[in-house]
Amino acid sequence: MTEADVIIVGAGPAGENVAGRVAAGGLSCVVVESHLAGGECSYYACMPSKALLRPMELADEVGRLPGLELGPVDVAKVLARRDEVIAHLDDSSQVEWITKQPATFVRGSGRVSGEREVEVTAPDGSVTTVRARRAVVLATGSVPVLPPIKGLAEARPWGSREATTVKEVPARLIVLGGGVVACEMAQALHALGAGHTTMIVRGGRLLERNEPFAGELLAESMRGKGIELLFGAEASEVSRAADGTVRVTLKDGRTLEADKLLVATGRKPASHDGRPIEVDESLRVPGSDWLYAVGDVNGRNLLTHMGKYQARICGDAIVARARGQEPSVLDEADKYGAPQVVFTDPQVCAVGRTEEAARAEGFDVRVVEYDLGQVSGAHLLGDGYQGRAKAVVDEGRKVLLGVTFAGPGVAELLHAATIAVTAEVPLERLWHAVPAYPTVSEIWLRLLEEYGL
Repeated sequence: MTEADVIIVGAGPAGENVAGRVAAGGLSCVVVESHLAGGECSYYACMPSKALLRPMELADEVGRLPGLELGPVDVAKVLARRDEVIAHLDDSSQVEWITKQPATFVRGSGRVSGEREVEVTAPDGSVTTVRARRAVVLATGSVPVLPPIKGLAEARPWGSREATTVKEVPARLIVLGGGVVACEMAQALHALGAGHTTMIVRGGRLLERNEPFAGELLAESMRGKGIELLFGAEASEVSRAADGTVRVTLKDGRTLEADKLLVATGRKPASHDGRPIEVDESLRVPGSDWLYAVGDVNGRNLLTHMGKYQARICGDAIVARARGQEPSVLDEADKYGAPQVVFTDPQVCAVGRTEEAARAEGFDVRVVEYDLGQVSGAHLLGDGYQGRAKAVVDEGRKVLLGVTFAGPGVAELLHAATIAVTAEVPLERLWHAVPAYPTVSEIWLRLLEEYGL
C-alpha cells in the first residue's frame, strides 16, 4: 500500500493502540516498524522484567510465613518462563493482531520525508514512500542514554535489553543508576545468581523522583539481600580486560570489577535529535494539521500505560477530525501525575504529585503518613511485613494531590488511589468508601483517620 488515511511509525503499544482506534473509526492505516511489533514493553522491558521479578516476589512472600520453605530457585526454568512471556522474540502474533484491525503492517525504518509522507527503508535496503491522506503518527518510543564516561561505549555494557533477555546470569554485576530499571534488574539478577551485585548511584538515594521514604525502604531491603549500594558515587572510566572482566574506576579513585556492567541511567525520545516532540492536548504537533506524536517520543510520560492512553486520545482525535468534527475528549491524565509501579521488594507505587512537587507548584499542602505494617490485613501476610503510605492533600479543596505506597504487594492498591486523585474525590466522600476487613486496603481508613475525619 502506497497510500492510506493514517500512517503510524512505530508498532509498540502506543502505535498499536492508535491503529486499533483509527481502524475502528473506519480509516485505513499503515503501521511501519523496523524491529518487533509490540515494542520495547513486550520483549525487553515491562513483560520480561516482571517475569524475572515474580519468582523473587513469591520467594520473599513465602519467607515471611512460618511453616513454609522454598528451595533454591531453578534459574533455567525462570529464564524459560521469561522466554515464553516474550514469545521467544517472535512478533508474528502481534503482526497478526495489527493486520486484523485491519491495518497494513510494513517492516522497515520510517522517517517523515515531506508533508503527509513517510519514507520507508526495508531490511533489504529498498525504499518506498507512503502517503497519508489524513495523518502521520510518530510512535517511535525512546532509547537508552549512555553517559559520556571514558571507555564506557568501548566496554560494551549491558542496557535494559541485554539484562531482561539474559541467557547466563553473571556472578558479579555492577549496575550504574538508581532509578526504576536499575533497581528492578539489580534485585532480579541478584536473586537469580548475581551474588556480588553493586549499584553505583550518583545521587543520595534510590528512586529520586518518588517520596524519600520509598527509596529508603528499598535501600534497606537491598542491603538486607546483600546488594552493595554506593551513593554519591560517579564513574570516571570504564575498561574491559581480555578475559571479559569489566573494570569501573570511580572519581574517588576506587576500582570495581565485575563480569557485566548494566547501564540504566535513563532514556531519551527516539526522535531525530533525541528531544521530545512537542504536542498539544490532542497529541498533535503545533503548527501542523496532520502530524501527531504519542508515547515516549513526546516526552510527557515514559510509561507504557500512558503511551496507550495518549494513543486512544490521538486515534479518536484523528477519526473525529476526519469526520469534520473537533475531538470532545482531550488529554487530561498527564496534568494529575501518572500512576507508576516499581516491581521491587518492597514494591513502590505512586500517582499524582509528591509533597515536594505539590509545594513547588504553590498548593496549600497537608501530608499524612501511616505505617502499613500496622494495618490488620498486613499481619496476615507474614512476619516482618514493612511498608508505608503517604497522602498529599490539597487543603484548599480537600482532595488528594498524590498518594505513595511502599510495601509488599502494594501495586494492587494503586488504582484506587489513581481514581481518587484523577477524579478529585473529596475526602469527605472517600470516608464513606469502606475498605474490606481484613485487607491491606484498610490503609485508606487509617490515612483518613490520621487526617482527622
